[in-house]
Amino acid sequence: MEISRYPGAVVLAAKDGLIFIHRAFGHAVLYRDRRRLLPEDERVPMQEDTIFDLASLTKLFTAMAAVQLAERGHLDLDEPVAGYLPRLSGRGKERITPRHLLTHTSGLPALVDLEELSTHEERVSAVYGVPLLAKPGTRHLYGDPNMILAGWLVERVSGMPLDNYVRANITAQLGMTDTFYNPPESMRPRIAATEYKPDRGMVRGIAHDENAHALGGVAGHAGLFSTARDLAALAQSLLDGGGGILKESSVREMLSDQTPHLPGCAQGLGFELDREWYMDDLASPQTAGHTGFTGTSLVIDPRRRAFVILLTNRVHPTREGESINPQRRAVARALLEAVDQGLP
Repeated sequence: MEISRYPGAVVLAAKDGLIFIHRAFGHAVLYRDRRRLLPEDERVPMQEDTIFDLASLTKLFTAMAAVQLAERGHLDLDEPVAGYLPRLSGRGKERITPRHLLTHTSGLPALVDLEELSTHEERVSAVYGVPLLAKPGTRHLYGDPNMILAGWLVERVSGMPLDNYVRANITAQLGMTDTFYNPPESMRPRIAATEYKPDRGMVRGIAHDENAHALGGVAGHAGLFSTARDLAALAQSLLDGGGGILKESSVREMLSDQTPHLPGCAQGLGFELDREWYMDDLASPQTAGHTGFTGTSLVIDPRRRAFVILLTNRVHPTREGESINPQRRAVARALLEAVDQGLP
């Protein structure tokens, strides 16, 4: 694999429950700061079990948690979120439903800046206070406020902190032992570094996303860390109809287009559908996936009962590097070629 666009990567591909490639390339930690390389003996090689900051792949776990609560009768995806989170009301926001949040059709903006605010309450207020840019359900605006609110919704309905809920009801159930928010210091040697920031140094083992970091490392839109093998367990559970954590009908709903009235966006619940810009020739109305800003991506093709995971540290040491979308497309194309040739 050509890795000139990032220091290192792990790729994993599987079909019919069998992993047929799982390889590591390059370095998990290569730089001392934004420009200086580490001495050779201090560089950390990438390993197959390297732990990555998943960035926006976190959104998939939040969506699964919300859907899980819905199928258990604790949450109605089509009732106003304000019924669960009363602060999300007024100025049209009382019409926003959980389904709107999970499909990024709430009308809320793409971004909110929490990093410069001083207190947790100020940050919470800023999220609730973002303006409505469109009537809920009429426009697809991919953005973090949707999933931050979805995470708080999971907490309110379940009565558990989001990290505890995800661990108890998703990752532990699937044997995902290397997946967590705020990884312990003991795991740091296995974690890929992300970006060098003057105020934080080389970020490693702490949420790279500024808003997730401002919220204590636990948020609905970002903050989870994981490995390729753990993500493979999650992907396979979805191909298997839920893997004991979701009903098959819930999986079908998550991986089907919830926004046919909005041409061109093909959005499932949390999952994106038919995104050629990173799925390449795997893209189809049935193919689901997501990407993360740190250089992560997951593509699941139910038609072929296959999936491919690419985890990179493309923001190490700076986010100003080239796009890795060509590599995302290349690994998706490689999976398609392998399957078409009868592998594994």
